Amino acid sequence: MRLKDKVAIITGAANGIGFAAAKRFIEEGSKVVLADFDEVSGEEKAASLRDQGDAIFVKVDVSNRESVDRMVQSTLDRFGKVDILINNAGITRDAMLHKMSQEDFQSVLNVNLTGVFNCTQAVVPYLVENGGGKIISTSSVSGVYGNVGQTNYAAAKAAIVGMTKTWAKELGRKGINVNAVAPGFTETGMVAKVPEKVIEQMKSVIPLQRLGKPEDIANAYLYLASDESNYVNGTVLHVDGGIMM
Repeated sequence: MRLKDKVAIITGAANGIGFAAAKRFIEEGSKVVLADFDEVSGEEKAASLRDQGDAIFVKVDVSNRESVDRMVQSTLDRFGKVDILINNAGITRDAMLHKMSQEDFQSVLNVNLTGVFNCTQAVVPYLVENGGGKIISTSSVSGVYGNVGQTNYAAAKAAIVGMTKTWAKELGRKGINVNAVAPGFTETGMVAKVPEKVIEQMKSVIPLQRLGKPEDIANAYLYLASDESNYVNGTVLHVDGGIMM
C-alpha cells in the first residue's frame, strides 16, 4: 500500500475528483478526512468508504479561516497528525469579462485561491512537526493557457501555480513537497452543465479523444502524495489528455 498509515485531508471531497481521490487514497491505506461544504453528500460519501478504511467527514468553508482551523483540529483530534493536504475544493462562476459581476469574480477567488492559502497555512506547522509531508493543489489548464468566460477561475488557477512554486522553495528544506495538478476537461458536475455540442468539440481537439475521468486526476494526486514522488517539488503535472502542447 502506497499510503499506509498516512493521514490525508482532501478538500472538495464530497463529489467528483475529490471523492475519487478519497476512494483511491483509502484503497492505498490512507486515513482520509473528506472536507467539504456539502454536508449531506460528504457524510454519505465518508460512510460509503468506512468498510474499506478509516474515513471521516468534516464540514468546511475553505474561504473562512476559522472554519479551516476547525477542520485541521478535527483531523488532529481523530488521527493525531496530518501527512497530506489535497487542495481540491473549487467553484465556477463563468461569464464573459463584460458581464462578470464583482461578486462572482470575488467569490471564485475566495474559494479557489484564498481557500488554498488558508488550508495550506493552517496545515504547514503540523507537517513541519512531523518532519515533512505532501501538499498538492489543483490548478487547471485554464490557469496556464486561459479560457474564454473564465477570468475569475483562470486568475485563481494561475495564482495557484505561482503559490505552489513559491511554497516549494520555502518549504522544501523542511521536508515538505509542494506540487500542483492541472486537470484538463474532466467528467465532473461542472462539465456536466456544458452543452453536448461543446463537449464533442472539446473531445475533437484532445489527442486522446476523450474527456478525463475523476480517477485520472485522483491517480495523479496519489503519485504526488506517495513516496514515489519524493524528489518531485514545485512542479505542475498536467493531466489533460494532451489538449495543450
